[in-house]
Amino acid sequence: MSINRVLYDAPGPVTKRNERIFSVVFAVILTALLLWFIKFSADRGVFDDRWLVLFNPPKAQTAAEVWGSLIRYGLLGTLKAAVIAAPLAFLMAFGLAILRNSGNKIISRITVVIIEFLRGMPVLLMMFFGLLAVGLSPFLAVVFGLTLYNAAIMAEILRAGLVALPKGQAEAGIAIGLSKWQTLRMIQFPQVIRLMLPSLISQLVVLLKDSSLGFIVGYNELLTTMKHNYSFFGSESRLPLFVATVAIYLAVNLTLTRLAIFTERRLSHQAPKPDGAVAVD
Repeated sequence: MSINRVLYDAPGPVTKRNERIFSVVFAVILTALLLWFIKFSADRGVFDDRWLVLFNPPKAQTAAEVWGSLIRYGLLGTLKAAVIAAPLAFLMAFGLAILRNSGNKIISRITVVIIEFLRGMPVLLMMFFGLLAVGLSPFLAVVFGLTLYNAAIMAEILRAGLVALPKGQAEAGIAIGLSKWQTLRMIQFPQVIRLMLPSLISQLVVLLKDSSLGFIVGYNELLTTMKHNYSFFGSESRLPLFVATVAIYLAVNLTLTRLAIFTERRLSHQAPKPDGAVAVD
């Protein structure tokens, strides 16, 4: 039985007819808005030769050099910050999750305060704190902010996974003589990682997007490279370069999103079903 049929009544003939009417009306309105936007843009010269900067740029430059600068200096700068911050955030998240689930109430409450503080702070403010208060370089300030903020979020994801596990998992570990730490490491965390991996990968997408804030603290990432390019080619090239930058961000983030969906499906197929469980299509 489909989950939608469990939650909602099956639509009748009148509802189906209304849905078709609303779909047609919405499609007409959306098409009209799109045509209006195209005409509005054309009247303001948006579709002139400014787009040549992406295919046949002026000032003795080539399209390969423009795209190469966006990829080699911009995207790699973005990925460099994300690739370093992501494992650091994972490690810190594990530490926070362990401390929060420790048997010591004082340590657990202090950890809760730390997590809530980091979750409540804007990522950009953490980057500025690393840059101005700690004296880090722009690159390290970006990694600093991304690591702290995402570690707090990932720690909450891990905690949610621990809560989702049956209590018998921990009790069984204790019953066979394992310590609380051994139970977490050998029994609970392997299941939590498998259970929450799609959410953790989705958080990586957020981390990657937040790396664009490095533009504000002076780190040479994708947005900074875009700015350098339109400063060189002139302000008319701003829109084409902005669209190219958006396309690069979308390509990377959609790839990570598809990876999360693929991982979720693989894990759901591989997960053993409890005895007597009935498959729900």
